[in-house]
Parts: sequence; structure tokens; C-alpha cells
Amino acid sequence: MSTYEVIPMMYNSREQINAIILLEQQCKQLDSIHLKADLDHISKKDGDHALLCYRDGNLVGLLSWYPSDGVIGNINAIVHPHERRQGVFRRLLKFATAEMKIAGIRQLSYRVPNNLPSGLGTVQSLEAVHDRSEYAMQLVNEAFSAVHSSDLTLSVAEDQDFEFMITCSAQAFGNSEEWTRNYFTETDEPSRVTYIAWKNELPVGLVRINVINETTAFIHNFCILPVYQGKRLGRTVLGALVELLMKQHYTVIRLSVVTDNDRALNLYRSVGFEVQSEYQYFSGSL
Repeated sequence: MSTYEVIPMMYNSREQINAIILLEQQCKQLDSIHLKADLDHISKKDGDHALLCYRDGNLVGLLSWYPSDGVIGNINAIVHPHERRQGVFRRLLKFATAEMKIAGIRQLSYRVPNNLPSGLGTVQSLEAVHDRSEYAMQLVNEAFSAVHSSDLTLSVAEDQDFEFMITCSAQAFGNSEEWTRNYFTETDEPSRVTYIAWKNELPVGLVRINVINETTAFIHNFCILPVYQGKRLGRTVLGALVELLMKQHYTVIRLSVVTDNDRALNLYRSVGFEVQSEYQYFSGSL
């Protein structure tokens, strides 16, 4: 009788990485959906946590998670189409939640591709509540067009910029300063770089980069102080950042945006980003 085995992923295991790539290919072939294991995130040192489920020596499931603010565990999972409804995801989730409880996680966020009914059914069976929908976008280099401004500059954030980061992000996104302070503290890691946008030597916004690998960068936490919004600064700042990243030899530049944020969506498209896929996010208790 076949048995399932759940083991932690070793970020530098070529055998496990090859098995994950094969699992992605199998899902794409059988589902006609490109399920992503976020291999860039789980195959680097100090990257996302990942658990693998094997059956008879074959990888049949994967679950990865990372804490975004020290409280929420963000979950992504892949299960082989022939192994669904066999308890693979719940086995992985059981091991993952045990890890997350030790890490102080109290809430879960599930990411599900918009066109995967089995995934949507699973999170609903867990009584998770729909939170938002997001587009995953990627820069198409041929379409990139920067808008230059002599009075606007970007600089890497320094220690003295921390309070501005909290104020700007909290005001722009509507979160409390306490939550924002904790978020920036929890995500202060070598792979993330924060840039401050300056206009006429005054700080007007910020944007963060998560360096995935030598060629891939993910843009997030892009915001302009509300008092400066509506002045076309967003496109100028974003264009300057993309130009900077391209000079740093990043060939894959990605970001995500909630689907009902037409203003941001149009901004990103105007700089040369295109929608690659859509995801649904659900919130649940640990």
C-alpha cells in the first residue's frame, strides 16, 4: 500500500529542485494551468519555508509559506492533478501550521489561481474568507518608457528614513503606524532594498525591491504620500526605478496589483507592465 511522506525542502538540493520543476510541468500539461511553486523564493538561502510530499518516491505536492508581518502566514501550494482529493494538501498544511505556530503566526492567507476550481473549493472547505484578487504583472522591456524629471531622485533608504517610511506607507495604504512599523521591522532583510523618492530635496514616496536572484526583482510597497498624489509623480518614480533596475542588469521585473485598483493598473501598464496571471487570496485562522 502506497504511503505519503512529508519532508522539509533543502534550498540547495538539485534533486528536489528538479522534482519541483517536473511537478510544475505535469500540472501545466494536465491542467492547462501554469501553477507556480515560486521556485525562486524557496530555492534561495533564507527564502520561503517549503514542505514536500512524496508518494512512492515521486513528488506529488508542495506547500510553501512566508510571514509577511510576523502574524500572517502566506501560503502557496501545488498538488499533482492525479493526487488531489487524497489529503495531500491537508497533510502538508498540518506540518506547515505546526511550524507557523512556533513562529508566532496566528492567521493564514491562501493564494489560489483564479482558474483552478479545485483550489478554490479547497480553501472554501477550510472556511477561509475571500480577501482580494490580484494580477501578477511583468515588465515587457520593449514597451518600457521612462519619464525623466530633473527635480526627482531615488536613493537607498538609510536609518534616518525609517520614520518617514512608516508615515508614508501608513498614510498611503491606510494601515496603522503600529502595524506598519512591525511590518518594516519583520521584513528588514538583505534581499529587500527600500528606495526613497525625493522631489526638490523633500521625501515624497517610497518603493521596495525584493531581490529574488541575480536577474529577477519584485517591486512592492510602492506608494506616494497622499499630499503629493495626483501630481503625476507615480509614473515618474516608477519609471526611474525600472530604469535603475535595468541598469543593474535585472532582466525580469515583476509586481502585483489588486484587480479593482484601476488607477494603479493603468499606471503600471503605462510604464510597460503586462498582466501574466490572476490570483484569488483567502484569509483563514491558523
